Amino acid sequence: MMFNWLSLVTGLFYIVLGIVVIIYKFFFTILEPAIAYAMGSVLILYGIFRIYRAVSRLKDSGDEK
Repeated sequence: MMFNWLSLVTGLFYIVLGIVVIIYKFFFTILEPAIAYAMGSVLILYGIFRIYRAVSRLKDSGDEK
């Protein structure tokens, strides 16, 4: 159960990190704009995927009780 909540928070973190990469074009080093947009988009999509998976698992665990 705790893993699902942690996965939800991690998903939010990935979304925020993706937005920061797109805005500041920085991820451990200065990035070219095209790479920053691509990397930020991938991070945001992965964050949405993590949140979707966590919510679906939370719903499934709620049905079992």
